[in-house]
Amino acid sequence: MTPSYGGLALEIVVPVFNEEAVLEKSILRLAEYLTLEMHSTWKITIADNASTDRTPVIAARLSEEFSNVSYRRLEVKGRGYALRDAWGASEAKVLAYLDVDLSTDLAALPPLVAPLLTGHSDISIGTRLGQNSRVSRGPKREFISRSYNFLLRRTMQVRFSDAQCGFKAIRADVAQRLLPYIEDNGWFFDTELLIIAERSGLRIHEIPVDWIDDPDSRVNIKQTAYDDVRGMVRVAGALVKGSIPVQAIYAELGRRPIVAPARPSFFGQVIRFGLVGAVSTLAFALLYLVLQGAFGAQEANFLALLMTAVGNTAANRRFTFGISGPVKLFTQQFQGLVVFLLAWSMTASSLLVLHSVNLDAAPSTELLTLTAANVVATLMRFVLLRIWVFRVHRSDKHSTVVALQPVSDPAL
Repeated sequence: MTPSYGGLALEIVVPVFNEEAVLEKSILRLAEYLTLEMHSTWKITIADNASTDRTPVIAARLSEEFSNVSYRRLEVKGRGYALRDAWGASEAKVLAYLDVDLSTDLAALPPLVAPLLTGHSDISIGTRLGQNSRVSRGPKREFISRSYNFLLRRTMQVRFSDAQCGFKAIRADVAQRLLPYIEDNGWFFDTELLIIAERSGLRIHEIPVDWIDDPDSRVNIKQTAYDDVRGMVRVAGALVKGSIPVQAIYAELGRRPIVAPARPSFFGQVIRFGLVGAVSTLAFALLYLVLQGAFGAQEANFLALLMTAVGNTAANRRFTFGISGPVKLFTQQFQGLVVFLLAWSMTASSLLVLHSVNLDAAPSTELLTLTAANVVATLMRFVLLRIWVFRVHRSDKHSTVVALQPVSDPAL
């Protein structure tokens, strides 16, 4: 891991707010570990977000006692503010941040930053949800974390497994390119950074970590969950509108060439669509039966369709129509939701007709009616997906051919 260049290799930012109880112990422990195990040049920066206890006094004293510990103070709260401020002023090649409670075992730090120091990867994150991760935390927080990351993967179509683990690193040149497009300055900062990075074709390296929950955590789970969902909606809208220039970043920093994949034949699309539809119909039926008792027929139908619609669109995009990569991803997901609303209106109308004829219809009869309506809706969905959502325009074909043609040398 010893770099061949001069200057500062690694700067670790530790955001804090009213952490007088653990700050000194954690910084001393981190500094000791880095001294013994980190062979590259390093620096610790304590980023204070408007603390009102003795945190500023302790942090200032530590920065005076240790030459490679610095202290920055902001008069506003928010982890995103802290990272934006400290990372933006850093001269290190690799930027990292750790939660002050050091819940993550520091033994994961060298493998976290190694692929960035070598230039192999662009961002590196610790994951508590990997098969080889060892995590100790209560069932409530475990359920919330897994649910959030599941929702994130299904709605935003991301591949990284754990967006919220407070154990991340990024190359400085990548941070400078991405930070101007990150709007959130709170807990969603991490997620927004990772979504934009993945959409821009950057390489995100994950390592399993050993993690012990901090019982004194001050995270407001309910408010954080609300802010996260609102953040996902905002970022999805920005990607659809094109206000985040992922294609430009992709062309500059992306790790893979942008190549249009070959689309399956019409017959292949029909077969694949049928397979995706069969799985979606089964998932819909199971979800409807689970939800019907708690919400009622119409509500259960809507929720079951909504929950399967996102996955159905993603599966058809990749499997049926052979489309991958970030191009038009969120536009197509939005169009898929429009198709979902049309399908829902058809199935909802079938329930209205059934209940007008038989007000006390059994759940099995409702399910049979919905299944029949879904068959018709499925045919409509295939037609709309093929001719509208995943249609290949002539301009797209032409640009693809031009992009794949070799560039001739005018001197020849």
